[in-house]
Amino acid sequence: MMMLELYSLSAFLTGLLGSIHCVGMCGGIVGALTMGLPATTHQSPMRLMPYLLTYNLGRLGSYAFAGGIAGFLGGQFTEQLPQPHLVGMVISGIFMILLGLYLGGWWQVLTKFEKLGATLWRKIQPISRYFLPVKNPVQALGLGIIWGWLPCGLVYTALMLALATGNAIDGSLLMLFFGLGTLPMLLTMGATAVWLNRITKHIAIRRGVGVLIILFGVYTLSGFAHPPHHQLQGAEMCYYNE
Repeated sequence: MMMLELYSLSAFLTGLLGSIHCVGMCGGIVGALTMGLPATTHQSPMRLMPYLLTYNLGRLGSYAFAGGIAGFLGGQFTEQLPQPHLVGMVISGIFMILLGLYLGGWWQVLTKFEKLGATLWRKIQPISRYFLPVKNPVQALGLGIIWGWLPCGLVYTALMLALATGNAIDGSLLMLFFGLGTLPMLLTMGATAVWLNRITKHIAIRRGVGVLIILFGVYTLSGFAHPPHHQLQGAEMCYYNE
């Protein structure tokens, strides 16, 4: 349980810190979400909120589904390893460091993973046309489900954490925590998109967040270099049982 809690906290903080990336990437999506609504709805945060909430509910649902798949696939791979959680720490820590470099503009290696995801996205994206223009919260929900599969280095980093959990349920829960971490930025974005877009494009802010995520990735990797005592005991027991 402690390992799942650590992964969930990692996923939440990754979503919270990395969500500045969402402003530039998802700003157009929020525009598409609200373009068919009356002007009075645009001007009232309370009237706009049901659409933002259902859109994000759909998005989190897709994240949880993808996390379940990743967790299941991770279990098939890691069950043969003597210390699967430590392998998970390495994978997760490396991807956090790559995400920090990506957000800071130092190394755009995660764009290669986004290009791979774009193959699937080209098949899914046309379905979103059935929900546009959005005129009710149900359409916003459908749009969120579709746009939850948008190729994104931030999401792929979280999926590496889900992969490390080794089972579908934990993978789904972890991606749910990741999605909750992104909520504050994306819910606020609906009402203050222009201001947020200007602030988060500032290189100092992006690099500051990038450094924080890199440090968090290094901290995660340190768990591999200095694993908890109970994990070492477990590994020794497995060795002697063999």
